[in-house]
Amino acid sequence: MSETAWYRSLYWRIGVGLVAFLALMLVAQSALFIWTSDRIAGSMSATSPRRLAVLVASDLSGALDADPTMDVGDYVHDQYANVLQPFLVVMRDGRQVANHPEYIPDDVQVALTREIARGQLPRRGRVFVPRPTDDDRVGAPAPFRVGEFAAIFYDGQPVGTVAVLLGRPPVGMVLREFAPTMAVVGVSVLIVGSMLIALFVFGPARRRLRQLQDATVRFGSGDMTARAPDRGGDEVAALARSFNQMGDELAERARALEASDKARRQLLADVSHELMTPLTAMRGYVETLSMKELPLDESTRERYLHIIDEETHRLERIIGDLLDLARLEGGGGTMKQEDVSIRALFNRVQSRHEREMTERGIRFAADVDPAAAFTHGDPDRLEQALQNLAANALRHIPQPRASEPETQRGQLTLSASTVGDRLRLRVRDNGPGIDPSHLPLIFDRFYKVDASRRATGNGSGLGLSIVKAIVERHGGSITVHNDGGAVFDILLPLARKAEPAARKGPPYTADSAASSDDDARGAA
Repeated sequence: MSETAWYRSLYWRIGVGLVAFLALMLVAQSALFIWTSDRIAGSMSATSPRRLAVLVASDLSGALDADPTMDVGDYVHDQYANVLQPFLVVMRDGRQVANHPEYIPDDVQVALTREIARGQLPRRGRVFVPRPTDDDRVGAPAPFRVGEFAAIFYDGQPVGTVAVLLGRPPVGMVLREFAPTMAVVGVSVLIVGSMLIALFVFGPARRRLRQLQDATVRFGSGDMTARAPDRGGDEVAALARSFNQMGDELAERARALEASDKARRQLLADVSHELMTPLTAMRGYVETLSMKELPLDESTRERYLHIIDEETHRLERIIGDLLDLARLEGGGGTMKQEDVSIRALFNRVQSRHEREMTERGIRFAADVDPAAAFTHGDPDRLEQALQNLAANALRHIPQPRASEPETQRGQLTLSASTVGDRLRLRVRDNGPGIDPSHLPLIFDRFYKVDASRRATGNGSGLGLSIVKAIVERHGGSITVHNDGGAVFDILLPLARKAEPAARKGPPYTADSAASSDDDARGAA
């Protein structure tokens, strides 16, 4: 599996975007912090220009009283270098000291020095507005405001003044003081935050996306069991669930296609085998009849022709059953939808097989529950299903012996009852039953049970498959089990219609049931 280029990686793009966003947030936060600090510093009474001037002047006065030889410049630098508000200390002897000299305008220093030299020491608490003298009035600058002042005293006499400039500290000075520290803190926060976000936010998402990618690659390579972890409730989990659902559906379709292909191959093999048997017999007898050098008497010729005729009809039955089964299973053909009388179906089944049952001494019994007198569907197809089941049962009821009592002879029983909201049609015989190993395969195409259920006729092996297809087209189901013989149960929807009074009555047997015409629809 090829690796995605780092610059095309969704994870990288999201990470870079997040880092840029965090950097922008830090810049905005820093600007907000500086603005807020400036506002707070300017609003504090202890650091207002007037209060600051009084504080510094008092401090210097006390220091001079304690040590008259003190270096005022060193003292101011040591004590007030961290004070953001610029101020200027001017002594009578001409010395000038500032905590931030670079932010004291030159014209302010000149003006203050000139005023002190004239003996006009600015008084405490007043804003000094120096004005030009007569000597430099021509071309002199306009008067300007300096700031707040406070006098410095030594031995009770003023020896200097402290001038605090008006306004808040310059932004450049604030940045110079705080920028290095804020930069280090900001970069550290950015790095640590990015690592934590990458570890706890993007790391799990990247792992899950990688697992989803691996699952798709495996699935595309033919591993139909490949699935992606779908824990969680976010978009990645939803995508994984969608992929897993798609995988389940595709796997199910693949299994269905495989089963269908297997069934198709099996059907082709079965059809080829079933069709080959009569064709082989027909070809053999036709070749025999065509041999001029082989003398055949008339009776032998007639017998061969009769066999060919029987095999031809058998071939027609097989092809007809195949076409009928294909139409039923494929949803083709028109199915009538009407109320069907169960008693009428049983009468037609009895009429169709009455002669065979009489000749073989097989008893017939039927029982119709009044609540199960009707169903809804195609009467011809339902009769076809019952005829097939009855013919199948009669083929496997053993031939009775003359010495057997009447009660032990073969019997075919049809019954109709309700099971919940369904109609149950039951076809029962008292033959040897079906071997349990054959029960799951009894409705497969061309499946013929041997041994105890060996067919005595020339069935195509499609009768029970056709029965199942008819029942399922009617929205029902069919099952088989052994209970003193083979028992076939058909479950169909009930029709909401009561049986007419003339049709109600006690269960009937072959001796009491009315006979119908003998041209009833035969079993497929």
